Formats: sequence, C-alpha cells, structure tokens
Amino acid sequence: MMTFSKAGLAAALMAAFAYLPLHANAALFDDDEARKAILELRSKVDAMTRDLTERLDAKADKTSTLSLINQHDQTMQEIARLRGQIEVVANDLATMQKRQKDFYTDLDARLRKLEPRQVTIDGQEAAVGVSEQSAYDTAFGVFKSGDYKAAATALDAFVKRYPESAYAANAQYWLGNAYYAQRDCKSAISAQQVVLKTYPDSPKAPDAMLNIASCYTELKDKANATKTLNALIARYPESSAAQTAKERGGKK
Repeated sequence: MMTFSKAGLAAALMAAFAYLPLHANAALFDDDEARKAILELRSKVDAMTRDLTERLDAKADKTSTLSLINQHDQTMQEIARLRGQIEVVANDLATMQKRQKDFYTDLDARLRKLEPRQVTIDGQEAAVGVSEQSAYDTAFGVFKSGDYKAAATALDAFVKRYPESAYAANAQYWLGNAYYAQRDCKSAISAQQVVLKTYPDSPKAPDAMLNIASCYTELKDKANATKTLNALIARYPESSAAQTAKERGGKK
C-alpha cells in the first residue's frame, strides 16, 4: 500500500490550493455580496487545511495516517467543489456587471437626448430643450406650408406653453404674420405689439413694427401707419426694417 509522509501530504495539499482561481477573487471586488460569498468559501478551505495539518503534526500511527489520506482525498474533492462555486459566482457577477453597465450606458444616452441644446437664433446663442425645439419647428413648419390658420393656432399654443423660450419672440412675430396673411390686421397688430412690449430687444422687434405699419396701411389708417414708420426709424435706426420704413415715407 502506498504511504505518504507528513511533508508529502502537506506539499500535495498546498499544490491543490494553488489551483484555486485567484482571478475570480480579483473580479469580485466590486460587489460586496459576491466578495462575502468567496471569502466564506476561502475560510472553509483554510479551516480544512488547518485541521489536516494539525492531524499530521500529531504524529499519528499508520491507521491514522491512512485515515488522513482518505480525508485528504475528501478535502481535494471539497476544494474542487468550492472552486466550482467560486467560478459560478464570478461568472454570475460578470454577467450582472455587464447588464448594469449596458443599462447605465443606455440611460445616459437617453438623458443626453433630453438635455437642452445650444442653438443660434437670429445670431444669438441660446439653450433650447428638445420638446421646445420640436414644438417650434412643427409650428413654424405649418406656417411655411401656407396653412396660416393652423399656424396661428400652433404658434399661439407655443408662446403660451414656452413664454420664456429663446424662440418665444420669433413665435410671437410669426403669429402676427400668420394673422396678417389671413388679412386679420387687428389680430396681427395686437400680436406684433406683444413682440414690442415683451421682447423689445429681439431682432424681430423692428420687423414687428414694420408689420404693424403695413397693417395700418391695409386698414387705410395712414396717420398711424406713418407714426409707426417714424417710431421704427427712431427706435431702431440701424435695422434693415428702418431702411424700409424710410423708403415707405417715414421721417428720415
């Protein structure tokens, strides 16, 4: 019958432990529960190792030595089982981490789509939300299609929903133009006066005044038309609208 010395058994056991997958432990540091599970498995192996070493150090007789050999075989089997458990835990954790990474990557991409975007409106930089941009583009698209009644409804809805939008002055201006295109000059004048009162520094303000003057002309109100043209020239002298106002008879 083959026998083993104490040193031989110890060496065999240490060699067995060398097969434990160290890389699994390193891969699990990001998950506390997985680390706890592996540490418990490691502790169990260490306890078995200490027990076997103590028995060898007790200088047991031949019968005890054979018993220790059997225990050694059982220990090796248990180590193999524990090693399998560690690999399963490591694989499960790796899969979970990949799913979490994919989830957060997708979430980040979705959130970025909702973030305000920097756009240039009449030469000025402004931050505009995605839904805000979409609403304005849709309303202005209706205006450009020539459906002025529907455009007026959409543009009016926009300025009410986004009164602080960087597009609000433009939407209000085009609302006035939508009324003018329908020959509703009174509504057009009211809409353009909102531009002058609420957004006086907007690049659309001089054009709004010119539109008001045109409406007064349509209404055969020459006095108010001339008054508006003169006010336009005085208020926005460097604008292209002011040049047009001069060409229409405004005071130079």
